[in-house]
Amino acid sequence: MSEPSSSLPRLGQWHGLEDLRRLQEKQLAETFTWAARSPFYRARLASGAPPVTPADLADLPLTTKQDLRDNYPFGMLAVPRERLATYHESSGTAGKPTPSYYTAEDWTDLAERFARKWIGMSADDVFLVRTPYALLLTGHLAHAAARLRGATVVPGDNRSLAMPYARVVRVMHDLDVTLTWSVPTECLIWAAAAIAAGHRPDIDFPALRALFVGGEPMTDARRRRISRLWGVPVIEEYGSTETGSLAGECPEGRLHLWADRALFEVYDPDTGAVRADGAGQLVVTPLFREAMPLLRYNLEDNVSVSYDDCGCGWKLPTVRVLGRSAFGYRVGGTTITQHQLEELVFSLPEAYRVMFWRAKAEPALLRVEIEVAAAHRVAAEAELTAAIRAAFGVDSEVTGLAPGTLIPLDALTSMPDVVKPRSLFGPDEDWSKALLYY
Repeated sequence: MSEPSSSLPRLGQWHGLEDLRRLQEKQLAETFTWAARSPFYRARLASGAPPVTPADLADLPLTTKQDLRDNYPFGMLAVPRERLATYHESSGTAGKPTPSYYTAEDWTDLAERFARKWIGMSADDVFLVRTPYALLLTGHLAHAAARLRGATVVPGDNRSLAMPYARVVRVMHDLDVTLTWSVPTECLIWAAAAIAAGHRPDIDFPALRALFVGGEPMTDARRRRISRLWGVPVIEEYGSTETGSLAGECPEGRLHLWADRALFEVYDPDTGAVRADGAGQLVVTPLFREAMPLLRYNLEDNVSVSYDDCGCGWKLPTVRVLGRSAFGYRVGGTTITQHQLEELVFSLPEAYRVMFWRAKAEPALLRVEIEVAAAHRVAAEAELTAAIRAAFGVDSEVTGLAPGTLIPLDALTSMPDVVKPRSLFGPDEDWSKALLYY
């Protein structure tokens, strides 16, 4: 991966919103030219004059996830096939795949955006990538960003039998891993696996500098718990397989949209209104995406966008992602979301060492189970029951479980063999494993 080209905007290159808009408009005409080369947009743009300004862009219909599925696999392709560097699909498994593809030049932009971490990434870092590789973008994106900055990458795909949790902990400890990339839940499981191996997460991993996380909801309470368990900052990232990184966290703890690399709009599905800020669904037009240009792509994530000043000085809009935590279930006439309940669970005293929990919403009762040591079980059950009553006004049944019930100890400590397939066995060998990888 080469260093970013000089044509790509860098943080600090603009000094306010007007400068930012000029950067966007400068690239927009080329973005439209690229889009017109794809079969999908060639048909969509044929009925009128080609758009050249953000105002013209607003006259175009939104591009939807269904459009991508309907044009699987290469109906959105805007370059010759031989120019493609990678092909990806999003994590959804229902119905037709949602394809995405990128050229090598597209990848320079992708990697540079992900690498915009305020804590920095350099050749001094050892970076554990613990998200899926496979067809998703996430693992490849972090890998490419780390290599762009010269870091050593440890490819710890979290869907591989070759990388159980015990091995993750060993690698983090023995290789002096400095940075990691995962979903937030992984960080809790690593902590439990480290403790099971006799380590103290906040003491015995002195090289660790930060935990990069994304891909699932994370409340402030869970972020604080993870940070204190490991003794390092937890830094959030927001993006998608279809677009790459869309926002990163600044030193002030706010997510900023990379508006120098993409145009963003906020769409209200109830009224059809589109605004630059406020609450609604996030619509994105990547400005440096040649292989598969997207014009007004609706991510369908509920967000709140603001252009208020931030103390970091980045001069970029901020975003709060709401859609990944807004879905909930009704209990006793009240809708309860995972985000709300998680805040209560991780607000229990740290001395209780509650890391893993689950809940089931029934029409008249919320059932919650938490792993908690026997010495704190009665207190934890009573305090969480009271917190649920105060927050939601509903009845609950909170049950404390012995540690190792929800996340079995064997899952944290086992090191299973990964069998290479073979067909010839000796007389005393189990040939039922022929051709299997495990």
